[in-house]
Amino acid sequence: MMVHHEAIWAIAVLTTAGVIIRPFRVAEWVWAVTGAVLLVVTGLIPVSMAGAGILKGGDVYLFLTGMMLLSETAQANGLFDWIATWAVNHAAGSTTRLFTLVYLAGVVVTTFMSNDATAVVLTPAVLAVATKAEADPLPLLFACALIANAASFVLPVSNPANLVLYDGALPALGSWMVSFALPSVMAIVMTYLVLRLVERDHLRKNCAYQVEPIRLTTGGRAALAGIVLTAILLVTISAFDRPLGLPTALAGVVTALGVSALARRSPLLLIRKIAWGVLPLVAGLFVLVQAIDSTGLIGALARMLRSAAQSNPVSAAFGSGTLLAFVSNIMNNLPAGLIASEAVAQAHPPRLVVDTLLIGVDLGPNLSVTGSLATILWLQVIRRGSEDVGFMQFLRIGAIAMPVALFAALGARLLME
Repeated sequence: MMVHHEAIWAIAVLTTAGVIIRPFRVAEWVWAVTGAVLLVVTGLIPVSMAGAGILKGGDVYLFLTGMMLLSETAQANGLFDWIATWAVNHAAGSTTRLFTLVYLAGVVVTTFMSNDATAVVLTPAVLAVATKAEADPLPLLFACALIANAASFVLPVSNPANLVLYDGALPALGSWMVSFALPSVMAIVMTYLVLRLVERDHLRKNCAYQVEPIRLTTGGRAALAGIVLTAILLVTISAFDRPLGLPTALAGVVTALGVSALARRSPLLLIRKIAWGVLPLVAGLFVLVQAIDSTGLIGALARMLRSAAQSNPVSAAFGSGTLLAFVSNIMNNLPAGLIASEAVAQAHPPRLVVDTLLIGVDLGPNLSVTGSLATILWLQVIRRGSEDVGFMQFLRIGAIAMPVALFAALGARLLME
């Protein structure tokens, strides 16, 4: 039995390493699927267990599908170019002002549409902004990546990982705001200040003062309306503690079909451009967590969490939130959040501990470029725009920004007790 468990852990470690390092530039989803398939064909887990793991991710798959449809619809109908022109003209030649506009846009998009939306909807717009402004794109792109995680616990809808950690049973919106309003403000402000400091040399450079305004097409206006209505829909559904995946997918489908009809384009053109590999990536990670659970590791973690919470709830909250933040960068915050969710379900710790775990799993991934699904999506988007950011390049910024924001947010939550 021990050899059996060790084999599962070995496959999980190697698969996670493949997703993070991408040997031979093989896509992340290939490594995740390979690991999941290997667990089944070697008989380490039954097909039924793998199927149960895949089905657990249903709400996340639907959520991501809707967001990717919205992004491609907006991109194809010129919405991002229109946003880029507006931002450049309002920055009036100041790269710092342009950076701040992008950051504030990221706060809004992440808060009301999720951190994955910031990765797949806002980042293409920011690439267009940098091109039109003739500005260095990296500070603006880093703003997208870091705010996607820093603002991801303002509302329950702000991060799919929130659904995972609370296992679909999210706290009521009012209760959520009481717990996370101040920690969210601290995370957003401290991340902004660190980014401004680290990127100060790049932000001193000038950018284009004015560019010729462009007219938003009928399709672009319809895409914008679809995104705004989707945001309103998600916040409303979140307030009633209902699943977000299906409504998001339906909103994306309706927007894509409606805008394509107005623009007299085939919706198949949108479908072909979507990076569908993210769905098998998520499914593979769900299967890996299901296999790890079968080894008894999560049960042991639950006992440790229960014991620590009974001994000293405040220390347990701070320590577990901090630990999960760093672990999320070792194995990505989606599987880390899944494991934490299972441990919480077995340990039944105080609400304070669960809240700090959520802060850790949401904010921790700002340390590394593969820490969260949002940053992996962000990487895919910027690569399509002929940009790239290496692991160490991201780490140099994340090693400062993440701990500063994390400890500020955790401290704010603990002071509220």
